[in-house]
Amino acid sequence: MNDATTSGPARPVVLDVWCELQCPDCTAALDDLGALRERLGDRLDIRLRHFPLSKHQHAYAAAQAAEEAAEQGRGWPYVEAVLARTEELGRKGEPLLVEVAGELGLDAEEMDTALIDGRHLLAVDADQAEGKAIGVTGTPTYLIGGELLDGSKSQEGLRERIEEIAGRLLAEQG
Repeated sequence: MNDATTSGPARPVVLDVWCELQCPDCTAALDDLGALRERLGDRLDIRLRHFPLSKHQHAYAAAQAAEEAAEQGRGWPYVEAVLARTEELGRKGEPLLVEVAGELGLDAEEMDTALIDGRHLLAVDADQAEGKAIGVTGTPTYLIGGELLDGSKSQEGLRERIEEIAGRLLAEQG
């Protein structure tokens, strides 16, 4: 039996962000995510969750590409770069995803292969299925401390609400 009474370092609070890389609202949400990262640092673990919407033709491929970028060690920079070019993604499609990979110093050939062989399909499908199961209907949508916050219609006040929940959860950890 372990009677340790000392608590270890606080675990970071997890913020799941259901996002779609062809979504202008998700592009706008990047500023809030950056502010949250700056304010909470390593006390907040922001996890990208994929929720490609059928209205955006290249969103599913972009989600797979983000998984490949993460596999190559540059997930968030890739996500940010693609979100900065959502309109261009709508016009160029998959070639843009490979182009962005090359610009970031990723293995663009491997990115192209990953998009062809579908190695990340299951990860994207799993995120989308979990999102649907908990009530995600649009992007961006956040899950923190068991609370689902829908930013697909308005993001007003969401950053403050996330900070409030994160602060409460961190305080509960001691």
